[in-house]
Amino acid sequence: MDTMKIKCVVVDDEPLAIEKLSSFIGRIPYLELTETFTNPLDALSYLRTNDTDLLFLDIQMEDLTGIQLIDVLQKKPKIILTTAYDQYALKGYELNISDYLLKPISFERFLKAVNKVADVFNAESPVTVKHENVVTPSFIFVKTEYRMQRIMLDDILYVEGMKDYLHIITKTGGIMTLMNFAQMMTQLPHGSFIRVHKSYIVSLSKIESVERDRILINGKRIPVGETYRKDFYTALE
Repeated sequence: MDTMKIKCVVVDDEPLAIEKLSSFIGRIPYLELTETFTNPLDALSYLRTNDTDLLFLDIQMEDLTGIQLIDVLQKKPKIILTTAYDQYALKGYELNISDYLLKPISFERFLKAVNKVADVFNAESPVTVKHENVVTPSFIFVKTEYRMQRIMLDDILYVEGMKDYLHIITKTGGIMTLMNFAQMMTQLPHGSFIRVHKSYIVSLSKIESVERDRILINGKRIPVGETYRKDFYTALE
C-alpha cells in the first residue's frame, strides 16, 4: 500500500519452509513479515493479541494442525494454506481461505496468491496496493533425499527425467530430486526455461545451437519432441 503494508505471519514447523516463504515475502514491496513460528501454539497466542493481515499457514504440524488453528481463531486474517498434501485442498476452501499453495511453492504461484489477497484489500480500502518492483527470484529450493537444496537458476543447464527422479544438470554437476516435471516447471520462471521433450527441460539462455531438432547445451545433444516443437521454436523467436 502507499503508506501501509500487508502484515504477514508465517506458521510452519519446517524451518526451511519458513526461510523460503520469508524470502518470497521480502521480494514483495507491499508485504511486511512481522513474525514466523514453528510452533502453532505460539502462533495462536500471538495472533490473539496482534493485528495480522495475512497468515501463511502449514496444515500438517504437531500439537495443532493448521485446520485446528483456523477453527479456534476468533479474529481471522486472510489465510493462505501451504502444504505438501493436496487432499486437503477442498477442506481448506470450505474454511474460506484466500488461496492454497502446494509445496514445493514457486515464486510465480506465490505471487499470484498474494496479488489475489492484495486485490481484496484494495477493494476494501481506498488505499492502492502497488504491485510494482517485484524482484524475480535468483534461486529455487528442491528436495533431495536428505535435505532441501538451493540451486541458483543461472547455474541450471537442463533437467533430465530418469525414471522416478529428475536429474538437474548445473554448471558444477548434477542434483537428483524426487520432484516430477509438473512440479519442476512451477518452480522455474516462465520464459527462461521450457520443456522440449517428455524427458527434458532446458534453459533457453544456455542453448548453444539447434540443428535438426537437436539442442546443443554444454556438449549434450537434447532432442526436441514433436509435442513440444511448436512452443519451443516460438520461444526461440
